[in-house]
Amino acid sequence: MSPPSAPPLSRYRRAGDLVFTSGQLPRMADGSIIPGDIEAQTRQALANLEAVLAEAGARLDQVVKVTAWLTDTSLMPGFNAVYREVFAAPFPSRSTVISGLVAGDVEIEAVACLTPDGN
Repeated sequence: MSPPSAPPLSRYRRAGDLVFTSGQLPRMADGSIIPGDIEAQTRQALANLEAVLAEAGARLDQVVKVTAWLTDTSLMPGFNAVYREVFAAPFPSRSTVISGLVAGDVEIEAVACLTPDGN
């Protein structure tokens, strides 16, 4: 399977000391959605988010806001378990939306602050 055609968006944009990422799906390098449960899909989406942040010169510990989309509320416990493995207190502010995603069960976007007081 070939990767999907490129959508009209930027993987990230910087605005001053802030980095805004586009939503990251649980895609593998070939563009396919990782098989498996919500835990596996969340780990992949967060790994993809970490890679985009690194391109922008940011890290996961600089994330101040997360928006996550899930396909069903029953996925929240598994999503939250993995989220807690990646993000530490004080956790980023977060909105979680239940949505009819086309690919995968989770999508995650973030805003990171590059200044020292952004943590």
